[in-house]
Amino acid sequence: MSRPTVNDIAKEAGVSLATVDRVLNARPGVREKTIQRVNEAIERIGYVRDVTAANLARQRRYRFTFLVPDAPGQFLASLRAAIKEASAGPIADRTDVNVVAVPPDNPHALVKALRQVGAARVDGVAIFAPETPQVRDAITHLKEEGVAVVALVSDLPHTGRDHFVGIDNIAAGRTAGVLMGRFLGKTSGSVMVLASSMQARANAERRLGFDMVMAEQFPMIEVLPSLEGHDDPELIRRIVTHLLDSRKDIAGIYSLGAGNAVLVDILEEHRADRKPVVIVHELTKNTRTALEGGLVDAVINQNLGHIARSALRILRARTDGFDILPSQELIRIEIIIKENLY
Repeated sequence: MSRPTVNDIAKEAGVSLATVDRVLNARPGVREKTIQRVNEAIERIGYVRDVTAANLARQRRYRFTFLVPDAPGQFLASLRAAIKEASAGPIADRTDVNVVAVPPDNPHALVKALRQVGAARVDGVAIFAPETPQVRDAITHLKEEGVAVVALVSDLPHTGRDHFVGIDNIAAGRTAGVLMGRFLGKTSGSVMVLASSMQARANAERRLGFDMVMAEQFPMIEVLPSLEGHDDPELIRRIVTHLLDSRKDIAGIYSLGAGNAVLVDILEEHRADRKPVVIVHELTKNTRTALEGGLVDAVINQNLGHIARSALRILRARTDGFDILPSQELIRIEIIIKENLY
């Protein structure tokens, strides 16, 4: 039996093809009763729209914007490169992708960028940023305008965003806790925790998961308050060096995110003094070299290529009103050690 067509819809609803087209494409000029009659006809005959064919016929192009912090560091550089690569691949067919750099730790600049995105009438936005009241309001406004929104790397669960694309950061923190405790074995002492900013939800969730496991399974190890480096190399060097010099009982270091380049330099300088267990996030050039050289024991990683492609797929699906395939968009936690370094 052949698939129902728009002609079948028109015949079943008793309307013209032009009216069916207006209803399918949500164009104005059709009475509510007529829209209801067309939709009822669609349901009765089991019509399934071929969105790809419809978009090709209309020469439809998707317009997506990625908002990424304008900060130094190999992780953000790798994320921007992954977005660029995905934007040039088949997943981005008929898609215009614009990457906008936004100042970190500046919610007002971020909100301004979000408003400019809304004014440009884009179809979807992917955003990597802290969740603040201003950001929540801006995203609510975008959603009211029909813009699809996904959060990247760090979730924005109270904003009404459509989806989060990234690893489960509480689970990632718990993973780091298990690794730290088992690598330390029966060693007592303290663990230093380094973060860019605890305002970032990803960092807060990783810290939460880490603390939960350390308290549950390794209570003999003291986990120290988080050091915040704010992506400032001089500040990171000063606070990390001071703590290493003042606390001779530090047996482990857990880096929640940024600042690994400076941390690796400090570890190299202190190599002759002691070797703490070091667990970091994100496989970059620096952390790879540190793994190979024995300065870092494990890297908890997320595949940035998968994140970029997943964001594009979800934005397209949401723009077209389709559901996503959850298993395809699940970003898995990777544990990388020297022996399985790829």
